[in-house]
Amino acid sequence: MSERNALRPAAEWVELRTTDEDWAKADPALLGTLLSHLHLIRGFEEAVLELAAEGLVHGPAHSSIGQEGGAAGSIVSLTGADQINGSHRGHHQFISKALGYLAPNGIDPRAPLSADVQTLLQRTLAEILGLAQGYCKGRGGSMHLQWAEAGALGTNAIVGGGVPMAAGAAWSHRHAGTDAVAITYFGDGAVNIGSVLETMNLAAAWKLPLCFFIENNRYAVSTTVEESTAEPRLSARGMGFNIPSWKVDGMDPLAVYLATQEALAHMRAGKGPTVIEADLYRFFHQNGPFPGSAFGYRTKEEEQQWRARDPLELMARRMQERGLISADDIAALRERIKQGMRDAMAALTEADPSGKPGRRRIRPELWPSPDFRDVGVRGDLSELEGLRCEDEAGFSGKLDKRKFIDVVADVMHRRMETDRSVVVMGEDVHRLKGGTNGATRGLRDTFPDRVLGTPISENAFVGLGGGLALDGRYKPVVEFMYPDFMWVAADQVFNQIGKARHMFGGESDVPLVLRTKVAMGTGYGSQHSMDPAGIFATNPGWRIVAPSTPFDYVGLMNTALACKDPVLVIEHVDLYNASGVGPVDDFDYHLPVGKAAVRRNGSDVTVITYLSMVAHSLEAVEQTGIDAEVIDLRWLDRASLDWDTIEQSIRKTNNVLIAEQGARGTSYGGWLADEIQRRYFDWLDQPVQRVTGAEAAPSISKVLERAAAARTEEVVEGLRQVMREKGAT
Repeated sequence: MSERNALRPAAEWVELRTTDEDWAKADPALLGTLLSHLHLIRGFEEAVLELAAEGLVHGPAHSSIGQEGGAAGSIVSLTGADQINGSHRGHHQFISKALGYLAPNGIDPRAPLSADVQTLLQRTLAEILGLAQGYCKGRGGSMHLQWAEAGALGTNAIVGGGVPMAAGAAWSHRHAGTDAVAITYFGDGAVNIGSVLETMNLAAAWKLPLCFFIENNRYAVSTTVEESTAEPRLSARGMGFNIPSWKVDGMDPLAVYLATQEALAHMRAGKGPTVIEADLYRFFHQNGPFPGSAFGYRTKEEEQQWRARDPLELMARRMQERGLISADDIAALRERIKQGMRDAMAALTEADPSGKPGRRRIRPELWPSPDFRDVGVRGDLSELEGLRCEDEAGFSGKLDKRKFIDVVADVMHRRMETDRSVVVMGEDVHRLKGGTNGATRGLRDTFPDRVLGTPISENAFVGLGGGLALDGRYKPVVEFMYPDFMWVAADQVFNQIGKARHMFGGESDVPLVLRTKVAMGTGYGSQHSMDPAGIFATNPGWRIVAPSTPFDYVGLMNTALACKDPVLVIEHVDLYNASGVGPVDDFDYHLPVGKAAVRRNGSDVTVITYLSMVAHSLEAVEQTGIDAEVIDLRWLDRASLDWDTIEQSIRKTNNVLIAEQGARGTSYGGWLADEIQRRYFDWLDQPVQRVTGAEAAPSISKVLERAAAARTEEVVEGLRQVMREKGAT
């Protein structure tokens, strides 16, 4: 008969409940601080719902009424150095963290609100209303609240989307040698999201001081926890990753506080992450001023049972039992906060002259200017002023024939040597003599604490990189082994990293470099062979470089690392083992943003290309004898294209051929051709012609793979087609 042994999780999992003794021993000052946080959140949210009922909140109003205990109970323990982020329902966490920053001891119920607290209420309300004086200048609204100075890293509209970012902040704290921590708040709906589970694993493996705080309010909009998972005790997730976990009554702020104290002690001691699950209840629907029962997915009786456990009432009763506060004091606190919110609303609204009596409108002068629409999609590049920029023709250092992959490793070694903020991470970057192609050769031996081999969890590690970048103390260089993996991490790449600066008001630097290699021709098939340029170029926020020579790689990588925007650096396996002119021992020069290279002058047609297709285009020109001008774009994003060089060439040749290797559907040249025809229609003798790969992605079969990717032969045919359209033979 088989032997069976029971296996038990290595981590502790406890349910913590307060006792009368806990309440009797609790510091009166702590209870007073908790009470003020609870009431400030409640008063703020009531005002938001009041305005929402009048139609003045554009978009959702995700109120946290009923859930105040989870935020206040966990946040009053934090220091100014600790950081938080949250989900779409994050007003309570933002208000609590900001209040802790401005008034660590809370609000005196017997005194008027301070000017700082009044400003907090007004600016937060302004943000939710979409007004210019908001913390994110009106762009964030209800779901994207950020005040980095106060330790509020930003709330997030994508369920679970902010969790990897918080891991980046936690890594920064640990690597900087502080005892600061990060708390990431999310709801029951996010517990089943891949990015959350990936980040739990990564945080545990790397022992990051990160608390995963689950606000279990029982409903993901209208879907119950029991409908979503077979294990509704959501803190059980921690056991699978060896993370100590606590389950508490979230309607009891003191219970949340005590659990958080234990979790903080664990994290500040360097023992790694924690999980806290707080069982609580949102008194209203997913958004807006109506209860959930109005939509039929829960009953009025259920709502009444939870309202009877109101955390504000519990705190008031317990404090009154100890004689710490009177009913009059609580009423006074409540009234002061209500008056503060009335003042904030009065500052932002006015009587609607065209509406019914008593109807309000937003003060027109407070809206952001429409001209602000695109400001801050990317930075202004002022950080690049004064950099040493040298092109190959005027280079002051020694040049020689260099292997492309060698300079990839050399320049990163030099940057990590001179800049201790540079951190390299990705799958296998720490092994195999420098990753799968040697691009990180020797880095782990020299910089062991800044070269991080990651699990196969792109959502987690690229999101962690985004968190590092937003934190600002480190510059992450993240490697995707193949660009196709961006689809796995698309939320982090495009919704989070790409949009962060603009979404949070235009001033949040995101200095992240994402390296990846195009592998067409290597037999890796449909899911490891794409060219990502076209996808990244049509998503906001990213800058894109595509070096075609060893010399250019060094200069462009240095500029990418100096830039405070996220930069995609595209490499190509065809170039790795190729050799060309490159620096011997000077790896400190830059190439300017927005400057293309004319690789060949000509008058018949302008060939616009990048990466390995530069060499293919030059070879095609040689074979055909056509007098083509070949432009190597270098920079591919909309903001960085060298339109001056493109225009000068088109005015000379009056014909354009865009040459790229990858699949036609996701290609880069589609939008570029459209833009060229709009800008230079009068100078074109024919429509812009294009060379691309097939519609299908490359296959494993050598014959089919070759048929799917463009190379010299396809450019030859493209050039001949241009000449035929010109009427030349």
